[in-house]
Amino acid sequence: MSGRGDPPEGTPDSAPGGGEDEYRSMVFDESFIRAARLRENSADERLGEHHAPAVRRRRPWARLPGSRQALLLVLLIVIAFGTAIYMGIRHPYKAAEPGLGAQPLRSSVVPLTPPGAVPGGAPGDLFAHSPAAHFRVGAAGVNLPNVSRTPHFSGGQLTEALRLAKEYLVRSSIDPATLTGGSVRSVRLLLDTGQLDQFDRSMARPVDDGRHAATGWLIRFDHGTTALADKNVRVNGVLATSESGPDSLEVTADYTFVYAVRATGGAAQQAAHGTGRPVPGASSLFTVRREIRFRLDREDLADHRLAIAQSSLQAGPMACAPQADVLRPLLAGQHAGDARPAGTDPYSRQGANPSLCGRLAATSQPTPSHPAR
Repeated sequence: MSGRGDPPEGTPDSAPGGGEDEYRSMVFDESFIRAARLRENSADERLGEHHAPAVRRRRPWARLPGSRQALLLVLLIVIAFGTAIYMGIRHPYKAAEPGLGAQPLRSSVVPLTPPGAVPGGAPGDLFAHSPAAHFRVGAAGVNLPNVSRTPHFSGGQLTEALRLAKEYLVRSSIDPATLTGGSVRSVRLLLDTGQLDQFDRSMARPVDDGRHAATGWLIRFDHGTTALADKNVRVNGVLATSESGPDSLEVTADYTFVYAVRATGGAAQQAAHGTGRPVPGASSLFTVRREIRFRLDREDLADHRLAIAQSSLQAGPMACAPQADVLRPLLAGQHAGDARPAGTDPYSRQGANPSLCGRLAATSQPTPSHPAR
């Protein structure tokens, strides 16, 4: 039997000599509690024979300071970007072969010499008595044909290609600013970017080499000696389009432009381009036939641009001389004389392509009711 000082359950823990005496030497301060990493066992672990430790080990990277973790994250991002760039360079798809873009323009200009003196008169009378009497005026003479879709292009895309070709013809062959030596920016804006350097060189330093003649890109007169007598250019011709590949179109243009021109400046300057002085105040007709082959890919259609693959120009009446920078018509009362191209030696490998020259048919000249004397 217990004494009066000992309860049946033993000495209470709160009393001196209780159960907490053996833990008094242990101090659980705040730092110890914060550093503790407790882990509660799952039900399966508690039923098992081997209990996992209640303290989980921290991973090495988790003990890194915040700045080191950020550095590790940046390193992983750099590795990911490096891998992406490497895969982009070494991708298995075949790269586009060089040379598939816009090719350089090839052009030719053939002066046509008249059989005699150039007829002169009033512009209206000259047009009425010439083969251009039924031609339309200006842009109205460039008609778009009816088209239907092709295996790789829709009807709308074909119409857009034809519309771009028409716009180029109008800007380069009909616009008075272009014809009289004004700004060529409106023409340049329509060209494929791959041909801009060639175009700029042709305008700045024209050469009769088949690639860098300004007259291969557009029609312009020597404004110091020639002026338009009538801004209403007569136009007639045809446009056609076809596929040149699954991703490209070809547009061909064959047009004749007829201009009424007159002399400007002194008669001596005019005589330098032919034989005889021009008739004062008289106008004459100047005829240009342009055959152009355009190329357009899908990017050109989207960017409202085109490339000129080939340009062939025949123009008269002119003297038989290179016409790389501007066209110099023979005016009313003038004739070509005995001007002929320089002799060509087929045994010589020196020099560029010889200048070509043709003869203007008498039937192409107007027969005005009051020809100039």
